[in-house]
Amino acid sequence: MSLPQILPELTTLQVTLDEGVAIVTLDRADKANAMSQSMWEELEQVFRWLDEAAEVRVVILQANGRNFCAGMDLMLLASAPAEFGEDIGRNAEALRRKILWFQTVLSGIERCRKPVLAAIHGKCLGGAIDMITCCDMRYCTEDASFAVKETEIGMAADVGTLQRLPKLIGDGIARELCYTARELGGADAERIGLVNRTFGTQEALFEGVLDIARTIARHSPLAVRGTKEMILYSRDHSVADSLNYVATWNAAALMSGDLQKSLEAKLTGAAVTYED
Repeated sequence: MSLPQILPELTTLQVTLDEGVAIVTLDRADKANAMSQSMWEELEQVFRWLDEAAEVRVVILQANGRNFCAGMDLMLLASAPAEFGEDIGRNAEALRRKILWFQTVLSGIERCRKPVLAAIHGKCLGGAIDMITCCDMRYCTEDASFAVKETEIGMAADVGTLQRLPKLIGDGIARELCYTARELGGADAERIGLVNRTFGTQEALFEGVLDIARTIARHSPLAVRGTKEMILYSRDHSVADSLNYVATWNAAALMSGDLQKSLEAKLTGAAVTYED
């Protein structure tokens, strides 16, 4: 399906939309989909549009080429010092602002009101771990491999891995992966809960994740968006606060008519469709 003109011409990503499922494909296969400055900028623009576009109900994040993503483009890291001047204090402030911007771009994936499903094949390294931990669910091929590479190049991961990964797989195993920079295979990634499921081939991965996305897209988009909002809120708040928030949310959301429409369809056996 053709996309609206609100999106700029993309050079590092491909975006398609079909029956409510948007597919965002990393498209720097010749560079192992390393995250260049242009890719960062396009990720920010695309996920802002995905969040706002009523016709989008679910998002799949996948990649062209042999690998999902090699992480931050090393040329981008190498060029960073040249962006700044000679004053140490001003350099530190400018670098901090740059890091905060990288964080904001990936947090845009997490804040996107629509569920984001990552379909991972090949290598998923460094900054790519930051990226996939922002997704709602992760799926991979059996031969996929994951590694938090930052300590290996002399830095601490600073775009979300250290904050999100322990909440996905547990503190101890997260520390081990981050301290050692060792690679984790697809089967082990499923065992520790980093991914929901593994698939034998890349084609089976894409087909399987698309099937899951289409199932989600058939449900009330307001209900799905509310569910994501509640899960994210509950992660960082107490049970009492989260229960209070969901009560407030549903006091408004249940006025939409989707619940009544769903109940009538269950009673009559009729198909149900929901407004975007």
